[in-house]
Amino acid sequence: MNKMLELYPRNIIVIGGNAAGPAAAAKAKRVAPNANVTLIESSEFISTGTCEIPYVLSGEIQDIQKIIFYDSQKFKEEKGVDVLLKNFVETIDRKNKTIRVKNLNDGNNYQLNYDKLILSTGSKAKVLHELEGNFNNVFSLKSVTDLIRLQKFIQVENPKTAVLIGAGYIGLEVSEALMNLGIAVTLIEKKSLPFPSAETEIQSLIRNELDRVGVNFIGGFSKINFFDENKLTKVVVDGRIIESDFVIQCLGFTPNIHLAVSSGLSIGNYSGVVTDYKLKTSDPNIYAAGDLIEVMNKITKKKEFLPIATIAHQFGHIAGANAAGANEFYNPVVKNVAVKIFNNTYTNVGLTKTEAENNGFSVVSSSAISNHIIKVMPSSRKVFGKINVDKNTGKILGASFWGGDEVVGFADLISLMIMNDISAEKLSSVYYNYTPPKSPFVNLLSLLGRKVKEAK
Repeated sequence: MNKMLELYPRNIIVIGGNAAGPAAAAKAKRVAPNANVTLIESSEFISTGTCEIPYVLSGEIQDIQKIIFYDSQKFKEEKGVDVLLKNFVETIDRKNKTIRVKNLNDGNNYQLNYDKLILSTGSKAKVLHELEGNFNNVFSLKSVTDLIRLQKFIQVENPKTAVLIGAGYIGLEVSEALMNLGIAVTLIEKKSLPFPSAETEIQSLIRNELDRVGVNFIGGFSKINFFDENKLTKVVVDGRIIESDFVIQCLGFTPNIHLAVSSGLSIGNYSGVVTDYKLKTSDPNIYAAGDLIEVMNKITKKKEFLPIATIAHQFGHIAGANAAGANEFYNPVVKNVAVKIFNNTYTNVGLTKTEAENNGFSVVSSSAISNHIIKVMPSSRKVFGKINVDKNTGKILGASFWGGDEVVGFADLISLMIMNDISAEKLSSVYYNYTPPKSPFVNLLSLLGRKVKEAK
């Protein structure tokens, strides 16, 4: 055998088939083409689009197959990776480098050997303890399987009302999807305003938008109860009775680390698997990527839980390459997220003011409102921006925007500046493009850069 090929592992097993897993498996096979690469997934789907789920629910994406990017046969043909669907990995024997797997189709158990293992078990939806029973009208929306179940319910039951618990990303996106289906929505949030992780100004803008479109928002509750007999029919919020045909829990996600914990791998402060910059866990033969791990934040220099699909996909490639014998490293990340909220887009990059202060930064914040294109154009609308700057260094700590599609580009530019340690003042010296139907005469970012200078 070629001595170079002996450096690569013979058997690479990837556990978990959503974003990071397929990326890791495909990359491992490219780096070590003579290795046996196997992808194991407990559901019947791999390589699905989870961020797109609300838009399939609403009908904007009309065919659910469009967010199932590969089936097992196509993945095998194109990537050279064996795929085992509806197979659940029960245990990892790190000493003997074996895994115990249960075939969910026939109930049989079997054992596989590995040289290198990649965990990509992702995250799972948070649920209320009170709703952990077998309710046929209580849902989460984390997977294609969840989506299919909800779609079937809506098709058969023809519901008219829904209660959504949690007013973050998924709660707001699903509110719009249901209203597009003609379903009246009550959105419940423990904090007084929607999207509690956002800047206060953004929270107020979101609340105004919910009022405008007719979402019944209830915030700042202290007690919630549920009435049911296999089917939940009433939600009582601080004594107020809300009748509902179904409930969706939109409480966010938590790392799916059961297998990692039972295997004795190191777990971090945010309940995610600890890895190094090569995505190697505390076991040198096991790598991890995706929503189950904690990643290094570029700004805070601390590990945190960031369940973002693009990060999972990118890190999957790195974990796959390294498990196959490469030597790749990940760079600390800058959180850069966006969400469509009815006719608006909200973007957040880096840290909010509260997050920055909680991490010990001395923060100077500046905000501005301008038109997204020149005011005289009939489609011109207002766009809001807020930027947070380190008072001592002038570096950008984060920014948030509320407006139309243009705010996605604003966030990307800020992300680039943060990654390259470019001071906020430079925003005022950029030569921004201008054409009346597409851009303003004075860009919002330029206004923010000027305000940062004035605040010094």
